[in-house]
Amino acid sequence: MSSSPLTLINGQPSNAISVMDRGFAYGDGVFRTIKVLNGVPLNWDRHFAKLLDDCGRLKLDCPDANVWQQDIAQLFADAGDGVAKLMLTRGIAERGYAVGLSPVTRVSLRSNLPIYPAGHAEQGIQVHLCQTRLAHQPLLAGIKHLNRLENVLARMEWQDADISEGVMLDQQGLVIEGVMSNILLRSGKILSTPDLQQCGVAGVTRQQILSLAPRLGLQTRVADIALDELMQADEVLMCNSLYGVWQVVNFNGRRWVSQDLAAKLRQLLQG
Repeated sequence: MSSSPLTLINGQPSNAISVMDRGFAYGDGVFRTIKVLNGVPLNWDRHFAKLLDDCGRLKLDCPDANVWQQDIAQLFADAGDGVAKLMLTRGIAERGYAVGLSPVTRVSLRSNLPIYPAGHAEQGIQVHLCQTRLAHQPLLAGIKHLNRLENVLARMEWQDADISEGVMLDQQGLVIEGVMSNILLRSGKILSTPDLQQCGVAGVTRQQILSLAPRLGLQTRVADIALDELMQADEVLMCNSLYGVWQVVNFNGRRWVSQDLAAKLRQLLQG
């Protein structure tokens, strides 16, 4: 790690945020987590488009792309590798839920890339069925907002180091997402992913995979997915922007043989 600042608040080196900030008080804001290699944020256009869309849905004034890019350039002035976490809150306000006219607070962080066991990509992962269920809120569905308490509670359910992820269902028992990932499943030539109109986070890697799948001869489908459908799938995959794609090989009493779709998708994502 270089001597570059690790945290910027509104573009200035700092690690202090007001206790009156609405992001701290209410989770009133959005964020993106972006892999950075050689100082370059991967899939920047997709990430910014999603950030802009999420801000629009929460009626947050999103700074221009070049402002965020300047933050990333400052954090990664050494042209190193790492993770850029970009957060935007509604800013500082007096107590109460009413929204005022305060300027937004822009927070940019640099951290090290997480180190995942090579076996996750090579042999697949074991996954936990979470008891914590996601509540329906269509106004927030798909948005990567700052309130992630459901995911925090779900991640508290296991301590076993052999478990790499958890599958989260909604109140109706439909498959929605992983604790830190999106979910896809292949049945024959159809690659399906859960409909996220009621809850869940629509990730950038999920979007990329849906656009790349036809190159592998796969049709794509976004739909309500029951747990039974997932259990009967030929392959189950989990994905996010940091690790790419992993195959699930052990979940809820079923084992899948290791196959090659995850590897093919990782290769396409790198291209």
